Order: sequence, then structure tokens, then C-alpha cells
Amino acid sequence: MCHNKYQASIPTQINGLIVVFTFGLTGFMKKNEHVVSLRHYPLFCLLFTLICASLTVMSTTGSVLAATTSDTTTENDEEPAKPAVSVQLISLQKQLDKLKQNVSVSTSDNQLNALNETAIALVKDVDILLAELKPKREQLQTQLDVLGPPPAAGTLTETPIVAQQRRALNTRKIQLEGQHDQALSIKANAENLETQIIALRRTALKSQIALNSGSILGAKFWAPIVNPNTDDDKRLKDFIQELTDAWNAAWQPEWRTGTAIYLLLALLIGALGFKFLDKLTGWFCTKCLPQGPLRRSFMASATTLYTVLITVTIAQCIIQAFTRTSDVSQVVMDFALAFIQLMFFSALVAGLGRAFLSNQRPSWRLPAIADEVAASLKLFPPLLASCIMIFGAIDQMNNMINISVSGTIFGNGISALLVALTAAIIPLRANRIRRNLVVNGEKPEAYSTLAGLIHLAIGITAIAILLSLLVGYIALAKFLSYKLVWVCLVLSCLYLLTHLCVDLAESLFSPTSSAGKAIKQTLNIDDRHLAQVATLLSATSKVTLILLAIIALFNGTFGSTTPVSLLQKTVELLGGEGLEKLNIVPTNLFNAALCLLIGLYALNVARRWLSNEFLPKTQMDTGIKTSAVTLFSNIGYVLVILLTLSVLGIQWNKLAWIVSALSVGIGFGLQEIVKNFISGIILLTERPVKVGDLISISGVEGDIRRINVRATEIQLSDRSTVIVPNSQLISQNVRNATMANAQGVVTIALTFPLDLDVELAQELLIAAYEEHESILDTPAPSVKFSQLSPDGIVLSVTGLVPSPRMVSNTKSELLFSILKRLRAAGVSLEMAVPLRTLPTAN
Repeated sequence: MCHNKYQASIPTQINGLIVVFTFGLTGFMKKNEHVVSLRHYPLFCLLFTLICASLTVMSTTGSVLAATTSDTTTENDEEPAKPAVSVQLISLQKQLDKLKQNVSVSTSDNQLNALNETAIALVKDVDILLAELKPKREQLQTQLDVLGPPPAAGTLTETPIVAQQRRALNTRKIQLEGQHDQALSIKANAENLETQIIALRRTALKSQIALNSGSILGAKFWAPIVNPNTDDDKRLKDFIQELTDAWNAAWQPEWRTGTAIYLLLALLIGALGFKFLDKLTGWFCTKCLPQGPLRRSFMASATTLYTVLITVTIAQCIIQAFTRTSDVSQVVMDFALAFIQLMFFSALVAGLGRAFLSNQRPSWRLPAIADEVAASLKLFPPLLASCIMIFGAIDQMNNMINISVSGTIFGNGISALLVALTAAIIPLRANRIRRNLVVNGEKPEAYSTLAGLIHLAIGITAIAILLSLLVGYIALAKFLSYKLVWVCLVLSCLYLLTHLCVDLAESLFSPTSSAGKAIKQTLNIDDRHLAQVATLLSATSKVTLILLAIIALFNGTFGSTTPVSLLQKTVELLGGEGLEKLNIVPTNLFNAALCLLIGLYALNVARRWLSNEFLPKTQMDTGIKTSAVTLFSNIGYVLVILLTLSVLGIQWNKLAWIVSALSVGIGFGLQEIVKNFISGIILLTERPVKVGDLISISGVEGDIRRINVRATEIQLSDRSTVIVPNSQLISQNVRNATMANAQGVVTIALTFPLDLDVELAQELLIAAYEEHESILDTPAPSVKFSQLSPDGIVLSVTGLVPSPRMVSNTKSELLFSILKRLRAAGVSLEMAVPLRTLPTAN
């Protein structure tokens, strides 16, 4: 370093001497113009030349010596350091690359933990290297400061040796700066990789619920409290400092007034909001709602709603008071937004508990809970909500400041423990109160089997959480605790909203309510129609709520699912991959439903017009009219279904799997249905039998009342109905007694004694037939001698009637008339008993 200083000082001394000599000479000449003449100038020039030559020799000798010494020193300093730093950087970079590859393929928590420790060691090695480079950079900068900046253009130039030395120092500086920047880059990448590993381990805690991270009774679990991590402590202090900065910024003079207003508004809302809205809701229920269960369900729903609104509004005012300044960090803003969402769930828990217990209005309590039990459980809903809020906020903070996995495990374990204890204590305390009521001779409330199963499931889940914590499955315990809270929230909301919708529908369309009377008078409908609408709305609301509850149970989780995200998930499911394959979008669902309703209404109107106005004006018989209306209805239903599917946006080429499934089903189980369907179409078009025909098939005789697509209805003489598949009417022998305007035949066979006057009997029978009004004159009635046997004479009398349906009644009337005539004429139907000769004893 001394040689460098000497080398740097020689040109400066030369330049200084030259400038001093020049200015001194000029001043001397000006001052002594009367003494100095032109003859003195050569002397001064010679003196100036000698001085410059001497100084130049001195400068050359010093420069060579300094350069030689500097080169030797530089070689001794650079040659060992440069390979060492370069080798270290190459080694560190290789370690970083290998670490990245291992992280990308590692899945287990043990592997990620080992890689995290490797990343921490890598960061420490880089810090050591940066510490080694720091004095070298400072020394090099000092040398450059001694040389100073290069002279400006137009001034005296420096010697080549000085310029060469400056270039060498600058080159060395660039090299050191590059090594320093490379080391910083490796350190930054290693720190980012460490953060990613922590995030992966935290994600694994949520997804790998079978991960054993140590029992809650072990020292490892309590390590974040007993022996906190230095990095966690630093991150936590930084986050607290950011919160403190936000607090201090909010109380600056330019923000102080607004902060005070927000806090005062939150205080007023918390102090007066609950009382005011509670009284307002009670007044509205008693003055505006009809008496009945609607008051209870509306009161419980309103209590839950305003509890959530007031709590979230208070939290929003407080957060707005301290996050509206421009100096708030992004981490604090993210934490505030997450805290608002967490407050929503906590307020929902407290609001549902407050609504169901209803300690202020026991007579309006929606569930069947005894007053003593409700009073004993009064503190548990706000206690559970507070635990959820506090430990949920800790969990959010851990995620945002990248706290270590051990700290995350500790927070998850404590929150799961408190949830499990609360869930276990609530049924135990309620059962103890019920047992005390029984001992005191009072009857506890009666609850359904479903409620008992829910209580049992909650108790079993709480025990499972405690066992998981004891065994060491913290992730499983947190999963069960969050699912327990989420399932209870969903089922509670389902219970509350179901009662509200059903009670609202029944009250709105009740014939005794003012709304029901107004609807009845406006639409001119009967009470039964109002009851049908109420039942339909109740069923529709129940199905919709159950569907939403199922979607929420399987696709939501506590702390991250909001009503907006739940609605988006429902829309995604309705327009998901399954429906996208059929080209169905949610917009087309409404259009298809509307098209179906309009199509069915238009078909019904057209069918009534066809059967009541058009067909009666034709000359078709009743059977053809009924068949035409049935065929028209079936074709109309098919067209309406096809039009609905078209509006729905279903692509028929995407329904090949449906056609294939139907083909297989028809081949095995649906062949009878298809056969009957085709037979029904044949009966309606070919019309071998028609409505109103008197047929006989398989021993069944009756009138056809209706021909459906699958079966035909036949009414027997005793007014009973036989349903015959259409395929039997096509494949079996069918006797149609009324086909082609057939006439009925009335035949009566009578047995007379052998001593009968045949001519008299014939005249009596013919007279009875001819005198009956239903017997046709053409062809005339006739009597036949059917049989002659030792038992008697059999005579058969036959006559025709206009229709086969008249045969039975006509035959009965003729029998009455014939018996009366025969008795009047003294003709007997009794047969003579033959005499037998009994053998004698001999």
C-alpha cells in the first residue's frame, strides 16, 4: 500500500511543481518588469527544463518500483482468493440446484424437514462467504479512493502506469462485485426455497391427515412455547411491529379524527345495536306476522342474521380505522381481510346458538329444549365462537408470516383441543341437567331419534379428536374439529332455513291469513289450490336447501368457504364437466323448464279442444275419438320432450351412451315394456279393438274403457276393471262381440217331461219372445228340438237383440215371462221319477 501511495503522489508532485513554477515566474516577471528583460528568458527556460527532467526521472523510477511491488502484492493476494471464492460459489450453486430437485420430488414430512435443515445450512454457508468478501471489497475500494477519479478531458493527463493500475483495480472490483451478487442471489434463492418448504409442510399438515407429528403431551409439541424458534420470533416481532406501525399511523394528526369516529361508531353499534334490533324484531313478529310457527322461525332467523351483521360491522369499523392509511403493509391488509371472514363464521356460531337457545323468549324457542338446559348452555356458543376466532386468527397469522411448522402444529393442536372439549362438555352438561329434572319429578323435553343420533355423532367425534391429539395425529384432529364445526353449522342453517321456508309457505297461502285471502280473491282459486301451492313450495324449498347443504358439506370447509364461494361452487357443479359434455349451461336450464311448462300447457289446451270441440262435430264413433285423442297426446308428449331437450342444449351425438344403455336394457329387462308399447300403437292405429267394444280374452269378458300405451282397461259386468297388456290383445285370440255392429243372440234351453205337449210349449215360447220389446222381428224367433232322452225333452228358443250388451238383461226378463206362461198353462218343468222294481229276498 505504501508503494501505491508513493506512485500516486509522484505525478501530483510534478504537476504541482510545474504549476507553482509557472505562476511564480509569471508573477515575478510582472512585478519586476523594469528589471527583467528578454535576455533573462533563456535562463528561466533552461532552469524550468532541468527541473522537469529531474522530476520525470524520479517519477519513472518510482513508478517502476511501485508497479513491481504492486504486481507482486496483487499476485500474492488474488491467486489464492479467486479460486477459493469461485470454487465455493460453484459448490453452493450445485447444492442449491440439487436441493431444488429434491424438494420437487419429496412428499413425506421427514424428507421435507431434512431438506429444510439443508437449506438453513446453505444460507449460513453463504453468510460466511459474504463475510469473507466484505474486507476484500473494502480494501479494494480504499485503493480506488487513493488513486482518485481519472482526470477530466482537457486537463493534464496521468501517466500510463497509473491508468493501468486503475483499470486493474476496477476489473478486480467488478469481479468481486459479481461474486458478491452471485452469493446474494444464492442466499435469496435458498431463503425462498426454505419458505416454500415450510409452505409445503404446512400444506401437508392439511392434506396428509395421517401424518403423525407427535403427541400433545410430548415435549416436541410444546417446543414453540418452551424453546421458541429464532426465525419465528423474528417473524412474529416483525408482524407485531407492522401492526404497531398501523396503530401509530392511524393516530397521526391527519388520521386521528377518522380513527376516533370509527371506534366510536363500533362502540355504539355494539352497545345499542343488539338491544334495538332485538326489540324491533320482536315488535315486527307480534304486529306484522300471523300467529303460528312462522313467528318462532322468523325470530330465530332474524336473531342469527342481525348477530352476524352487527359483529361483522363492528369488526369492519375497527379494521377500517387502522388500515385506511397509506403506510399499512400488504401483510396487515391480508390479515385484516382474513379476519373479517373469520369474524363472519364466529358470529354465525354465536348467532345460531343465541337463536336456538332463545333464553330471552323461551316460549318462542324453535327447537325442543327445556328452559333449564337452555340456561345452562347459555355461555357455550359465545365461548366456542371466541375460541374459533382467536385460534383462527393465529392460524391465519401463521400462514401469512410463514411461521415454522412446529408453531403451526402447536396452534392447530390447541384449537382442536378446545373445540373437542367444548363439543364434549355441551352434551354432558345437557344430559346432567336432564337427569336432575327427572330426579326432581319434572319431565324433560322430548327429542327425535335423529336429534339423538346427531348428539351421539358429536360426542364420538369429540372423543376421536382427543384420541388423535393424544396419539400424535394433530392434522387429523384439526381436520375433524374443523369438519365438526362446519357440519354443525351447515345442519343448523339447514334446520333453521327449512323451518322458515315451510312456515312462510304455509302462512302465505293459508286460507285464513290475509295474504291467502288476497291471493284467493285475486286469482279466484279454491282453498285446495292454495294448499297445493303451499305444499309444492314447501317441497321445492326443502329439496333446494337439502341440495345446497349436500354441496356445502362435501365441497366446503370451515374458515375458507363463504356464501359467495358456495354459490359459485353450486353454479360450477351445475355447469361442471358432467353437464358440459352434454352442452348444458345453467342459463339453458331455466329456458328448458319454461319451455316444458309452456309445452305441457299448450298440449293440454290442444287436447281439450280436440276432444271437446273438434271431434264431436265429426262422424267418428266414440272409440275412434278416444283413440285419436290418446294418440295425439302421446305424440305431443314426445314432441314436448324433444323440444325441451333441444332448448336445454343437449347434443344428440353426446347421447350415444344413453342409447347404448337403453339398447342393453331393452334387450334384457325392457323388452316386455317395449313390446306392449308397440302393441299399443298398433291397437290405436290398426284398431282391431276399440274403446267401447265388448271383448272376451282368456276367459275375461267386458267392455274396453281405455287403451293406454302399455295396457288396456276392460270393465267387467260387476263394474270391476281388468288391466290386460296390449301384447296379449295382439298375440292371443280375442273375441270381439261388438265388432261391425254385431247383434246379440238370446238363447234359452229348457228341459221338459216326456209327456209334454210339444206344440203347446212351442207356442208359449214363441209368444214370450215375440211379445218382448227387445227381440228383433227379423229374423223371427225360433224354437228347436235340441234333444230327446230318457230324462226329458230339451227345447231351445232363440231370438236376436240389437246389441250383445242386451243379451243378459233380455234373457233374464224372458225367463221370468216364460215361467209365468208355463205355470198358467199347466206345463211343468219337472221330470218324472222312474220306478224301479226292488228284488225279493228269494
